[in-house]
Amino acid sequence: EVQLQASGGGLVQTGGSLRLSCSASGFTFTDYSIGWFRQAPGKEREGVSCVSGIGDTYYADSVEGRFTMSSDNAKNTVYLHMNSLKPEDTAVYYCYARKGLRTYWGQGTQVTVSS
Repeated sequence: EVQLQASGGGLVQTGGSLRLSCSASGFTFTDYSIGWFRQAPGKEREGVSCVSGIGDTYYADSVEGRFTMSSDNAKNTVYLHMNSLKPEDTAVYYCYARKGLRTYWGQGTQVTVSS
């Protein structure tokens, strides 16, 4: 059974940091691109970042320089290190795994940045 488990969200003040985790099971982790979307109330879903199976990374302009992805292949886990958080980063963050037309989604984790 394919599962993606996201965790690490919480409440943080502006300028603070959080680390989100996305743990995967049921598929070959390194065969997939793993990434994060976020969705804030009343806004469209936004792609935040992703890392390919060979380690290429992508970051949205809105988080470039503040967010960093890392992975621990032995644990089938990717991390989203979020620094210098802003109130506009407040959203539910979802991790996903994608290979071709196949996408798996994890449940969301809430990130709230207070001003």
